[in-house]
Amino acid sequence: MDEVRIARVLRAAGILLLAPGLALAACSHSRPTAARAPFVATTVATDGTIGPLEQLPGLIAPAQNVALQSTLSEPADQVYVQEGDRVHEGQVLARLDTADLQAQLASDLAAANANAASTAHTTYAGSLSISQGIDQLHSAQAAVEQAQKTLSFDSLTLQRDQQLLRQGFIAQQNVDQAATAVHNDQQALQSARANLASAQANVQANGASLDAPGLQQSSVEQAKAQEAVALANARQVRVQIAKATIVSPIDGVVVNRNLNPGEYPGTRQIFTIQQVDPVYAVLQGSGAQIAQMRTGAKAVISVSDLGGKTVSGPVVGILNQIVPGSTNFEVKVQLANPGRRLRPGMAVLGHVALPKVRGIMVPTTAFTDPNRDKLLTVDAAGIVHSVAVKELADNGSTSVVTGIPAGTRVVTDGQTSIGDGEKVAIK
Repeated sequence: MDEVRIARVLRAAGILLLAPGLALAACSHSRPTAARAPFVATTVATDGTIGPLEQLPGLIAPAQNVALQSTLSEPADQVYVQEGDRVHEGQVLARLDTADLQAQLASDLAAANANAASTAHTTYAGSLSISQGIDQLHSAQAAVEQAQKTLSFDSLTLQRDQQLLRQGFIAQQNVDQAATAVHNDQQALQSARANLASAQANVQANGASLDAPGLQQSSVEQAKAQEAVALANARQVRVQIAKATIVSPIDGVVVNRNLNPGEYPGTRQIFTIQQVDPVYAVLQGSGAQIAQMRTGAKAVISVSDLGGKTVSGPVVGILNQIVPGSTNFEVKVQLANPGRRLRPGMAVLGHVALPKVRGIMVPTTAFTDPNRDKLLTVDAAGIVHSVAVKELADNGSTSVVTGIPAGTRVVTDGQTSIGDGEKVAIK
């Protein structure tokens, strides 16, 4: 009986205890709690300066791409390199056969020696002719003087004999003999004068010396010219022989070999050498992208083929449109490549530094749209506002804008789900 009574008491007490709990639960459901404001990350915009970067895609290109040809019609004796070989400036790549050129050189040198001997002979002969001509001139001058004196003496004798004849002291025969002598003297003088004129003409034609204009000097000059022609031919053949040794004009890599022993070079390209240290990153961009770039600006190049490895170098050239009528431009960045890991043809992404820009700095992630012309700001009461701004530049992580004052609190993640007019809690 006692146990039954106790059980009844406990059941009654349980009902009484449960009922207040149900009442409390009912009361709690009847009074809903207020929703908490979401927390957002913010930053305070500040006035400052950034060095903006322009991102341009491109390719690695060799510093030089040298195509070698040969103008000789000689077969190849030896070819010393293969495609892929590294070569140095002045290194011998191949040698062409020069047997016929060596024979031609020997012939030209022999002709030059023969012409040199002819020049010496002509010089000696010319000197002798000039000397003999001068001697003949002197002899002719002396003969004229002698004939003039003889004529003068015989003419005086004739005058005396004619006077003696009139006085009757000599016979007519003596006068006739004197007249004949004068006549002969006159003929002798004319002959001497003719010889003198001939000697003078000879000296004038030959020249007074080998240094003076004349026939002998021209003969010597002609012989010298023939010797010079032969020597010039020999030098030309030597140049051709030198060209038969084909050398690399640069340090680089052989990327094309188109010559084998026994083959004639013809007019084709026989070797292509690429200089790959340094190399160029040739970036492409629009006019708006390259408008603010300057030669000498630093560029950071990311190479995806090398696992995103980055290298840096200066901008060495900003080239005008690639194809006339297009809007594509090229930016050349010089890159050191001592390990030759950068290979021509690799795709790269370049970040080129532009002139610094000053303004209100905000995180680049704060923009709410791809046009980057709106931000979310939070006022002192925690209310969110959508604000229009204008981006001036960015460096990849920070942007410079106008449209908000320094000190404005900006939501760092513009893609968050909060909207204009909402109340937020600031982290």
